[in-house]
Amino acid sequence: MNNKHILVTGGAGFIGSHLCEKLVSEKFITHSLDNYSTGSASNHVNGVNYIVGDILDIANIDIPIPSIIFHLGEYARVEQSFEDVARVMQSNIVGTQAVLEFSRQHNIKLVYAGSSTKFSDGGLGRNLSPYAWTKASNTDLIINYGDWFNLRYAITYFYNVYGPREISEGNYATLIALFKQQYEKNLPLTVVAPGTQRRHFTHVSDIVEGLFRVGMEGEGDGYGLGSTDCYSILEVAEMFKTELIMLPERLGNRMSSQLDVSRAKNEFGWHAQRSLKHYVESIITRTN
Repeated sequence: MNNKHILVTGGAGFIGSHLCEKLVSEKFITHSLDNYSTGSASNHVNGVNYIVGDILDIANIDIPIPSIIFHLGEYARVEQSFEDVARVMQSNIVGTQAVLEFSRQHNIKLVYAGSSTKFSDGGLGRNLSPYAWTKASNTDLIINYGDWFNLRYAITYFYNVYGPREISEGNYATLIALFKQQYEKNLPLTVVAPGTQRRHFTHVSDIVEGLFRVGMEGEGDGYGLGSTDCYSILEVAEMFKTELIMLPERLGNRMSSQLDVSRAKNEFGWHAQRSLKHYVESIITRTN
């Protein structure tokens, strides 16, 4: 690749920071664009050029035109999106349109972090929340940009990412980080009813390895990145072997998860290598 400049939107976030780490280790000149709504300066990686700004203003950032944009900088919570509809639309529809136009105008390959929610519950999951709908709509739009304007793109789908730097507090906390914090504070683990909803929990290191390979070699739609191990929320909570409390059911809470990693496996030999059970065991060992 002649142009070694790469832009990561959301590069100061959970997954974005790990991706930046990988890109720097692979000797890419790495730039991050983040508005720090959920990102943090504590996630900064040495060697990355951090730009404080919104994806709406991507056309005005002062960096060399990159060869690839990894677009991770969107609103990314299911249940909370019902309370943040205007913010979801601004970020995931208007903001991503700006990223698409910037990519089209400068012939940049766009690698999009889609959401596996669109495949859940037999395909009904794409309409279960404002978040899911915007993410699914964006994948449709990116595919159309490819057809209309010959945009170079690759679309990935993440499955319930966990690992270091997860958000553990507030409305944007992720499940494993929340359970980890509750366990470390000797609090009961809070499980949203009915608890039988199933997920493919995938370590962030596995996600980033797949995402990097898609960025370097992937083209088109359908790069699912997830662990084949599938657990219900109750099963995950029970791994911690502590007290549980059930919470009322929430809007947008899909019941099933449909995993397809065939493209990443067949094209790159990618598969998730890390185990959620081992991760939880390490939390228990460190805490006790």
